[in-house]
Amino acid sequence: MDASKAIIETVDRLRQRRTAPLVLELDLTEGVTEGPPADPLSAVLSMRRARLTDLLSGLRRAAADSRVKALVVKVGGRPLGLGTVQELRAAITRFRSSGKLTVAFAESFGEFGAGTVPYYLATAAERVYLQPSGDLGLTGIAMEQRFLRGALGKVGVEYQLGQRHEYKTAADMFTQERMTEPHRESLTRIAGSVTEQIVSAVAASRRLDVATVRGLIDQGPFIGAEAVEHGLVDRLAYRDEVYDEVLAAAGEGAHLQFVSRYSRGALAKRLPKPGEPVVALVHGSGPIRLGRSGRGPFGGGGSMGSDTICAALRAARRDEHVKAVVFRVDSPGGSYVASDAVWREVVLTRKTGKPVIVSMGDVAASGGYFVSMAADVIVAQPGTLTGSIGVLGGKPVVGGLLDRLGVGVETVREGANAGMFSTAEAFSESQWERVNAWLDRIYDDFVTKVAEGRGLDRDRAHELAKGRVWTGADAHGGGLVDELGGLTDALALARKKARLPEDATVRVYPRLNPLERLRPPESSEDRSAALARVRLEAWGPLAGLATTLGLPAYGPLQLPGTWTIS
Repeated sequence: MDASKAIIETVDRLRQRRTAPLVLELDLTEGVTEGPPADPLSAVLSMRRARLTDLLSGLRRAAADSRVKALVVKVGGRPLGLGTVQELRAAITRFRSSGKLTVAFAESFGEFGAGTVPYYLATAAERVYLQPSGDLGLTGIAMEQRFLRGALGKVGVEYQLGQRHEYKTAADMFTQERMTEPHRESLTRIAGSVTEQIVSAVAASRRLDVATVRGLIDQGPFIGAEAVEHGLVDRLAYRDEVYDEVLAAAGEGAHLQFVSRYSRGALAKRLPKPGEPVVALVHGSGPIRLGRSGRGPFGGGGSMGSDTICAALRAARRDEHVKAVVFRVDSPGGSYVASDAVWREVVLTRKTGKPVIVSMGDVAASGGYFVSMAADVIVAQPGTLTGSIGVLGGKPVVGGLLDRLGVGVETVREGANAGMFSTAEAFSESQWERVNAWLDRIYDDFVTKVAEGRGLDRDRAHELAKGRVWTGADAHGGGLVDELGGLTDALALARKKARLPEDATVRVYPRLNPLERLRPPESSEDRSAALARVRLEAWGPLAGLATTLGLPAYGPLQLPGTWTIS
C-alpha cells in the first residue's frame, strides 16, 4: 500500500511539474560558449557553460509560451564580451516586450571594480536587484595600452616591424613609447562609441535622461544604497528574497528551470523531418591559422583552422538540404593565407546560389574581417570590434640580449637571405625591402577584396582601412557592416533570403555521426576532416601574455593583445 502511494505521489509530482507555471533562469555566472563542443573533452570542460544559441532560441520560444511566466537573470562571475552582452540584452528585451516579468539580480556589479558592462546587461530587465552588500561599479569605459619599447631596450631587444597603415597599431607596443596620434584617435572613438551605446540604453531602460546617466557615470562607483537612491537599482535584496518574489508572482507551484534546459527540451519535442530544408550554421572562433581548428589541452587557446572551416563550408554547400549558410565569426584574425582560404570558400558557396550571412561576435577584425567580407550580408552588434583592415610583420632582434648574456651565435647559410628570419640579427636593407613588398602585396589584396565584397570604391575602401578598428555601429555607418543585430537576426535573414519558414531548422555544420567522429577521414573532402583537434603547442590561458612578450603569434592579420570590452 505504501509503495502504491509513493508511486501515485511521484506521478502527481511529475504531472504538476509538466503543467506548473515556469520561471526561467538565465544564469551567466559561468559565462557563455559560442558554438557546440568540438570533442568529448571540450564538452566536459564547458559542461557548466550554456551555449549562446540555446539561450537565444530558448528565450525566443519562451516569449510565446503561455506556461512561462517570468525570467530571472543572474549577472556576475565570468566577464562577457560586449557583443555577447548586446546579443543577450536584445533577447531579454524581446522577452520583456511579451509582457512577462523580467528581473535581473547580482551580488555585486563589480566588487571594488568596474561593473559598467554587466550593469548594462542587467538593465534589459524590468527590475534590477542588488545584494545589500554589493556595489555598482558604473565607471565608464577605459582602454589601456602598455608600451614595452623602453623595457625591451634595456635588456637589448629591439623590434623591426612594418605596418599598413598608420592605424594598424599592433606594432606600437614594441616600437613606440607612447600612443601615436592615429592610435589615440582610434581608441578614443571606440571608447566614445561604446559609451554612447551604453548610456542611451541604460537611460531608456531606467527611464532617465541621457545627460543624467552620463553624469552618474562620472560620479560612480556607487554603494548599493546610493544606486537605489539614484534610480539605477530598484531594490536591495538577497538571492532568496528575489527568487521567492518572482516565484510567488508566477503563481502557485511555479517551477524554476534554466533557459538552456528549457531550450533543449523544446528542441527534443520537435524531431527534424527527413529531407527538410535547413539553414547551416558554421562557427569560426579564435585566432585564424592554417590546418585544423584546435584548442589548448585545458580548454583554452581555441583557434579557427582554415581546413576545419573550409571543410564545414564545403559540407554545407554540397548538402542539397541546406538552403542558406550563417557563418558566425568571433576572431581577432591571424594568418593571411588561412584567411584567404576561408574567403575563397565563402565565395564558392555564394556562387551556388546559397546566401551566406555573416554574424559577427565580440570581435571580427583583421583576418576576422577578411573571412567575412565576401558574404551577402554582414550583421554585427553595435559594440562588435571589427575592421582593422591592414597588415603588420617583422621580428624581434635579440642579438643585444644574447651578447649581454654571453651567448654566441654563428650561422652557416647557403643563400643570401637564408637567415633573414633569424632573431639574432637585424634585417639587411635588401631584406627589409622584401618585407615591405610582402606587406604591400597583402594590404593591396585585402583592400581590393574589401572594395569588391562591400561594393565600395577602392579609394573609399582604403580610407576605411589603414588598419583602423571600428565599432560595429561606426562600421555600419561606413559600409563595412550591412546590418546591426545578432545571431538571431542573421538566422532570420538567412531564412528570409532562402524563402524558408520563420521556424526553419538550423543545423550546425559539419554534422557528424558517432562513427564518423571515430574513424579517420578518407580524404580532405570527407566531412570528418573538419573535426577540431587538441593542440598542445597552443598557449591556452597564457595567450595574452605570449602576445605581450612578442612570442610567435598566428599571422600578420591579427589584433594585438586582448580587444574584448567586458
